[in-house]
Order: sequence, then C-alpha cells, then structure tokens
Amino acid sequence: MSSFSGPVKSTGIWCVVLFAFLTWAEDTSMYGEILSPNYPQAYPNNAQKTWNITVPDGYGIRLYFTHLDMELSANCEYDSVKIVSGDLVEGVLCGQKSSKNPSSPIVKEYHVPYNSLQVIFESDFSNEERFTGFAAYYVAVDINECTDFEDAPCSHFCNNYIGGYFCSCPPEYFLHDDMKNCGVNCSGNIFTDLTGEITSPNYPSLYPENSRCDYRVILEKGFHVVVTIKREDFDVEAADSEGYCPDSLLLTAGGQQFGPYCGNGFPGQQIIETKDNVLDIIFQTDETGQKKGWKLRYYGDPMPCPKEFTANSVQDPVKATYVYKDTVKITCLEGFEVVEGKVSSTSFYSSCQSNGQWSNSNLKCKPVDCGSPEPIKNGAADNTEDTLFGAVTQYTCSEPYYYMKTEGTGEYRCAANGTWVNEVLGMELPQCVAVCGVRNQKSVGAGRIFGGEETDISSFPWQVFFQNPRAGGALIDENWVLTAAHVLESNSNPIMYMGTTGVRNVALQKAQMLLADRVFIHPGWKPVGERQTRTNFDNDIALVRLKDPVKLGPNVSPICLPDSSPDYDLNFGTLGLISGWGRSNERNVVARLRMASLPVVPLEKCQSVESEDPRVDIRTFRFTNNMICAGGEKGSDSCDGDSGGAFAVQVPNEENTKFYVAGLVSWGPKCGTYGIYTKVKNYISWIEKTMQENRISDQD
Repeated sequence: MSSFSGPVKSTGIWCVVLFAFLTWAEDTSMYGEILSPNYPQAYPNNAQKTWNITVPDGYGIRLYFTHLDMELSANCEYDSVKIVSGDLVEGVLCGQKSSKNPSSPIVKEYHVPYNSLQVIFESDFSNEERFTGFAAYYVAVDINECTDFEDAPCSHFCNNYIGGYFCSCPPEYFLHDDMKNCGVNCSGNIFTDLTGEITSPNYPSLYPENSRCDYRVILEKGFHVVVTIKREDFDVEAADSEGYCPDSLLLTAGGQQFGPYCGNGFPGQQIIETKDNVLDIIFQTDETGQKKGWKLRYYGDPMPCPKEFTANSVQDPVKATYVYKDTVKITCLEGFEVVEGKVSSTSFYSSCQSNGQWSNSNLKCKPVDCGSPEPIKNGAADNTEDTLFGAVTQYTCSEPYYYMKTEGTGEYRCAANGTWVNEVLGMELPQCVAVCGVRNQKSVGAGRIFGGEETDISSFPWQVFFQNPRAGGALIDENWVLTAAHVLESNSNPIMYMGTTGVRNVALQKAQMLLADRVFIHPGWKPVGERQTRTNFDNDIALVRLKDPVKLGPNVSPICLPDSSPDYDLNFGTLGLISGWGRSNERNVVARLRMASLPVVPLEKCQSVESEDPRVDIRTFRFTNNMICAGGEKGSDSCDGDSGGAFAVQVPNEENTKFYVAGLVSWGPKCGTYGIYTKVKNYISWIEKTMQENRISDQD
C-alpha cells in the first residue's frame, strides 16, 4: 500500500488529486492508491512486489483498476497482477484493457466482504515491448454483517450500522453477556405443595433457545419427591452422534443425578423416586433447535423405614409397613440388655425419622460387654466379633489414602467398665486424615494447557471441574474445594465433578458429582459493575464447602496446603504444575484434561505483556504481592476455562514427592505467555479459620 501527497498525477482520462496535508495510517486506511513500479514509465523485468491492504474492522474493500498495460500471456504466466483475499484468489490480470465508458475510467473492479487483501505484482525476465503497468485504487465500503455472511451473527435480531452491527432480542428475552445470543430468565421457581405440575417455558409451544431454567421442589422433611413423566409429554432436541444433549433436562436430589435427558419421548423410567425431600430441576437449551418441551408431575411419599430392628428383641406394635413418624417400643429378650455407657436398660423407643432411618438405631440388645468398637471415619477396627472383657481390636486407616493422625497405636482393649480403651488416648477414638499431595508421576511431561498435552486425572487427583461457568478448583479436604473468587461471584451453587479425565456427559456420569453446601468468597475481593471490565484481581480466592464428603481413591485425593514458614516462599525458576480443561491454541474448550509445567518469574513479566484484546490496557490492572507470575512468552500457560485450578509445587524438604497448592489460576493478559496466580500462602490463615469455624460437624 502506497502513501503519498503532492501534485496531480494524470492516468489517461481520470485524474486523482491528493492533498498535501493528507496522511495515511501505516496499518489501516479508508482508501488508497496502488501503482506498478515506475508507473507510468515501463515497469522493470524480474520484478515482484506485494501490497497488503487493510481497512478498519467492520468494512469491506472495493478495489478497481483504471489502467492496465501488461504483457499478455496464457493464464498470465509471464507478467501478472494477482488479487488475493485470505486463501482465495479473487483474480489474475495481464494484457491491455481500457474503459469503453467515457464517464468512467474503471477497467476492472473487485468487491470483497473482508477488511484485508493482497495485491501481488510479478514480471518475468524480459519484455519485447514497453508496458506501463497498472494503476489501481481501493476504498473501504460498509458491509452488512446481518446479510452478507451465511452464518447469522445474532440469535434473533441483527441491526447493521456503518462499520459494525449490534444484536437485539424480542420482548421477554434478554441479551446474554456475549452480546449475540438471547435467552429467557426462567429460574427461581420453588414448589412446596405435596403435589404439583411443572412444565418447560411456553409448553406445549416451542421452548426458548439459549436459556437455563432452574426449578426446585422442597417438601416437608419426612417426604421424598416422586416424579412421573409420560412419554408423550417429553419432546426435547435429540442427542448428537457422541451422545451429547444440546438441550437437556437434568434432575438432582440427595446427591443423585437423573439424566440428562433429551430426545423425542422420555427415554428413561417413567417414575423417578428421589429418596430426598428436595429436588432440583435444570433445563438447559443451546442457541439452535426448539421443541415443545416437557411436562412432569410430582408428589410427596412418606419416607419409609425398614422393618428390620435390632437382634435379640421384639417390637410393639407389629406392622406390615412403617413410615415417617411411626414409633415402636423395642424390648430386649431375656438375658440381653441395652448398654449406654454405664447405664443399662431392657427397652427403648425408636421413631421413624424424616431421613428414613430409625432413631436410636445405634442401640443394641447384647450380652453385657463392650459392644462392637465404634466406627471411625475413613478407617475400621479389625475385631468386631469378640467383644468381651479383655478382647483386643486394632484400628487402622483406609490406606493408602488416609493415615492415622493421633499419637500412639490404634490398639484398644475392652475394659471392665464396658468401654474400649487405648493406652494413650483412653476412650478417645483415633482420627484418620487424608493423605495430601500424592500424584501419579508417569505423565509429567512438558506439555501445555494452551495448545498442550493431554494427561490423566490420576496425575492430578486434586483437580476439580466446575461445569458452568467452566473453571477449575483444587480439593484440599474431603469437604472443601479451593478456587478463584471470580469463578463463584456469579454462581453460588456450582456443579462440580472429580475423578474424571474427560468432561463430556458420558464421562461425567461416571465421575463424582460434588454439591456445594456453602460458598465463602474472600472478604477482600472487590465486586465490579455488570458492564465494567475487571482490572483488580487482588484477593482472587474462595472456598466451597461440600454438602457431602468426597470419596477418595486413585483418581481423587486432596492437595496439601502451604504453611507460613519461609520454606514455602517461591523462588524465580521454581517449577509448578497446572492442569485443566480450558482453552487451547486449537479449541476454545477441550474434552480431556491437559497439563503443563511452568516456572515462576518476576511479576514484571506479567506486567509487560500486551493483552489479546486491543481495547484492554494492561497498565490499568492492579498487581500486588498476593500474586504469582509464571509461564513464558511463547510457552506453556493456563487460559480461559482453567481459572481456579491449582499451581502445584513440590513440598519443600519432603523425602517422598508431595505437592502443595502454591497458587490458583487467576487471570492473564494473553494466553500462551505469562499468567497470574493467586499466592495461596498469603491466605493460609483465612483458609484455616474459615474451615475451622464452618466445619460440617458444627452444623449438624
């Protein structure tokens, strides 16, 4: 692309006047002139020149020739001027052409709906005649994004303006954050009646696209929700060839998941017994495909209790079925008694509770002895048969995932007072705690999440998958997940999974689904307005307390926490491991877990990277001592969808290789360069205090 100013140049019957004060931008321009070398003199032999034409975003290009005088050859093999748009050749010109229209000098013109193209001139080794070449001009023209492309940019209404477009929605719809897709707000409905009917929006008319509907049924404790769906009342967009449901109905209750369901006619059982008094219904639709939806009916059944009672006893009254609020008297047979500590009796009462269990179910009619050793969490006693005075039982933890935290051995003896006693702990039971920071070393590699290498979940067993919004987290305890604050600020009830390498629906059905009981965002995290761009990620850390403890195994175990000692201060060059299902350089999201090994670098490295978004000035972002910078300019990195995942570093002074969570994926100016991680060590006091003050046992 040439830029010039000066006097008038005459090209045949058309003159172009350029003013001396006009200055063209180096990268983009609204118009310009392209002349062959030496024009209007003869162009040289063996010449090659390329002009890169770029106009502002939102515009197309009109390129026209007013003069063409070049050597003519078959397929323009000798001398030629070629017009290229991306990978598409728009045209190749040679020979001599002149306009037959006295009012217009244009001999050839091209229109492209893109904002860039190339003009390539080439001449061979000789010309027998004198050829003056060509003169061409380009101007930026407005394109109609709403009609000029096959793929519509808006889900509903597209509005074109000069240089761009904007999307709008019909009444009762709202525009999503992507500013392209419309959705319907259909969440928040709560049903408390013992019977009821729930339908998808607009049923039986077409349900809205690109929407998420959350419904909840909450019945009185002691009743569990039963759902019935007729096949003819279910019509949802069918699954693809890989089994993924673009639109889906998902039911969750009491830690169980039913679905997701999609297709024509309800595909599963017509009656669903949830065994819980709270049912969550989630209906999710994508941008395309609409059906009539679904209608379900629910009712509450009294929670049944089993007919089986403690051995060596009789009960009164005797009934064929026991349900919530029934009470029976349990009387021990002659020669047996119920021992509660030092108090014994021959009978007790038991009531059918709201959870389907009998009260006082721990009371047994037994010979006078110590009774069965009390169970411990994540461990067991080896002797549960010989329970008379003097008997010995040995407590052990469920290795290799748990170890005994308390001092002394796990050996207990049946004492004369009818209790099991340990020499060190007395009647106090041992505690089994989870082994942290242990991973499968076979697939460390040097890959990267952004464009990187797949790994197995056994190498990162602490990795938690947040489904919506897609993000990561780190398991630090059976009941606690550590993640970034920005992951939870718009979702206080996240759906999480563990123990899976893949995150498609089929894989997630086999994974552990984690339900949040409560979310704790660091008090120093500053919220921003809905339309504001966040520039302050200080204190980007949060905790999720789980409703139920996770089940540990080879693919699920916690990562260690750092302590406040100087041994956990990170040095530049220290390598950390990251993992996640975020964006790679090939795909916006990935279906299998990826990992990377990154070095810690000075914070200034992250401050020096220019953002991927030219509208974002990295200098406006806040950088603090609560942040870690890690990565390389063109190397491994975390990216969109990896937020909240652990930056795992080997525990210092540890003989066996263990890892602790040194940082959490927070943000980064540009994927594939350097990333910012929340420095977990600075928050260890807040983490421990929050977990101590909000233990699950304290809430029961």
